[in-house]
Order: sequence, then C-alpha cells, then structure tokens
Amino acid sequence: MPALPVPVLTIGLLILSNVFMTFAWYGHLKFKAAPLALVILVSWGIAFFEYTLQVPANRWGHGTFTAAQLKTIQEVITLSVFSLFSWLWLGERLTWQHGLGFTLIAAGAALVFQARG
Repeated sequence: MPALPVPVLTIGLLILSNVFMTFAWYGHLKFKAAPLALVILVSWGIAFFEYTLQVPANRWGHGTFTAAQLKTIQEVITLSVFSLFSWLWLGERLTWQHGLGFTLIAAGAALVFQARG
C-alpha cells in the first residue's frame, strides 16, 4: 500500500488520469486536418496512460470511498479538468451558464457524499 494517505493518492491519480483522458478525447480537435485513423490510434495510446493511473486510483480508493463516491469524484474532476482544457487548449470561452451548470452538478455530487447507507 502506498505511503500517501488514500484520499490524497486517489484524488491525485484521478486528476492526472483525467488530464490524459481529456487530451485523448478532445486534444485532436485542434488538428482537424489529421487523418481520423491516426487520431484514433494516438488517442488510444494516450488513453493507455490514463488507465495506468485510473485503475490503481480506484483500486486503492475503494474502501475509503464507495464505488459511487469514486465515480462522483471522477466526474467532478472531469468537469474541472475539461473546463481548464477547453479554455487553455481549445481557446473556448466559458460562460456563466457553464459555471451554473457545473455548480448544479457539483451540488448533486455533494449529495452522494451525504448519503447514509
């Protein structure tokens, strides 16, 4: 078992895995002239690294977090990473509607952590 506290390790690995997956899924949008087959192969290659981080994060995190909590953490991280990616990599503007929508999703995520089993 790793030396870092499980929540720190789990969330850290999930953040890193999300960076890889966001580039795998959306990074190619800046390179629309690239052949689709090449884009798919490169995306698979990037996704491999996402899996090498995501799987251990879930393995080590499960027990400290429930599976539903792990998925919820993942989704909140996904929106956060994607927001930064969309703005910094794709140059897309985030609007107040994005902010409000993401806030409502975060509120729903907070409910998952309030659930009593």
